[in-house]
Amino acid sequence: MPVPTSAVPRTEAPAAGVPASSNPAHDAGLLLLRLALGLVMAVHGAQKLFGWFSGGGIEGTGMFFASLGYPAPEAFAVVAALTETLGGLALVLGLLTPLAGAAVLGTMINAVAVKWGGGFFSPQGVEYELLLVAAAAALTLSGPGRWAVDRALPVLRAHRLRHGVAAVALGAVVAGVTLLLRS
Repeated sequence: MPVPTSAVPRTEAPAAGVPASSNPAHDAGLLLLRLALGLVMAVHGAQKLFGWFSGGGIEGTGMFFASLGYPAPEAFAVVAALTETLGGLALVLGLLTPLAGAAVLGTMINAVAVKWGGGFFSPQGVEYELLLVAAAAALTLSGPGRWAVDRALPVLRAHRLRHGVAAVALGAVVAGVTLLLRS
């Protein structure tokens, strides 16, 4: 007796550029992580860039960076503000995710280094910043999932681990160079 075709599970090949392991739960988790991390970073960037949400703006952030020993503190304030704002918004959209993740990663490595002497736990500790570093690294390595603008970009349509590893290395190296510039 033939088996009805509706009882036989289908095993279709994944669409071009979609990893075989991709599933809706995985994509929903990556979307949630992108939204949470991206919005947190974009809001922190807006505090520095525009003074929104009780932030210091470029001038206040520049004064803070001067107290930390950064050369050209207002220029570094602009770079940090733009990196957080644009990197955060790019993560929300899933746009150039490896580079957006690297931008957030590098910024947060600097934040960890600046706060390192305050212990682990908040408010002076680095637990929050380390969590953001880990989230940025995870997104950079794993890719944005299927629900992302990157899916429309030929080079990034099928995220590859080497893109993520290269981006994590880039973020870490830029963070290290930035920290070496501090006095």
